Amino acid sequence: MLTYTGSGPYCYSNTLAMVLGPGAAPSTAVIETLTGSPFGVQLIGGTEPMFDPYGWDPETGLDDAMAALGLRCTRTAGGPADEALARLAAACADGPVLAGPLEMGLLLYQPGSGTASGADHYVVVLAVENGTVLLHDPQGHPYATLPAPVFAAAWRAETVPYTDTPYVMRTGFVQERATDPDEALRGSLPGAVGWLAGRADLPVPPGTLGGAPAVEALAERAAAGLAPETRELLRTFAVQVGARRLNDAALCLRPLGLDGPAAVLTEQSRILGSLQYPLVAGDDEALSAGLRQLAPTYERLRTALETAIA
Repeated sequence: MLTYTGSGPYCYSNTLAMVLGPGAAPSTAVIETLTGSPFGVQLIGGTEPMFDPYGWDPETGLDDAMAALGLRCTRTAGGPADEALARLAAACADGPVLAGPLEMGLLLYQPGSGTASGADHYVVVLAVENGTVLLHDPQGHPYATLPAPVFAAAWRAETVPYTDTPYVMRTGFVQERATDPDEALRGSLPGAVGWLAGRADLPVPPGTLGGAPAVEALAERAAAGLAPETRELLRTFAVQVGARRLNDAALCLRPLGLDGPAAVLTEQSRILGSLQYPLVAGDDEALSAGLRQLAPTYERLRTALETAIA
């Protein structure tokens, strides 16, 4: 397989890599794989497709990746905006802060922003000075600035569906135990199997589907003609991040001698990535056919992983 190198919406993995620094952080491919995101698919509420596991969200993923890497941090949240901004300013005095989730549509330095859309995002805050927040946004904006009240409006995250807690930030990252990326990846594999099998211990909106049933239901929707908001989500985000996650997971597992699971992940990535053109072109017949080809691969991946780690 050829490694993909390029841009992509890896905000939480990129922010974690930034705060850890080049001497401590593994590759973003390793971080993303350790979050568990490649190991499943869900149709949230029966309507919103995401190529990550049933019940998964980035907050869960970040916690899992840090635990696998032997990291500890302090997570704080809540309070009124002025207190949150004061807490953020104080934390920045000790080093960069991983802030998020935020409402991406309210980060007003981004072209086309200005309207909340429910799209989540993570950034690294460098300083809060003279009423201005200085930050690195992994979506292509180093040293971006925002007036502090504008940043707080995005940081409130009241439109982000998987959280009801505003002003979340992580600081004080400490390496509690030494671990290397291969060790962390091997240790995460039972959790990957658990995601693929379907976890019932996490809350999901009514009607949410996971695994093959989620992909088959999406294929049926595509055959009947996708709703505009579903097509837009797939076209601008879900397919590209999903295909990259799968490719990166294959890249991470193959050096561990896990050729079987890596082959399935590569196949999934190729199928999913190939759906970008039908989405943009409006070829719903081809989109539906590709999704039906993808659906059974999730159970194949679970079986391959179970066999490999038995």
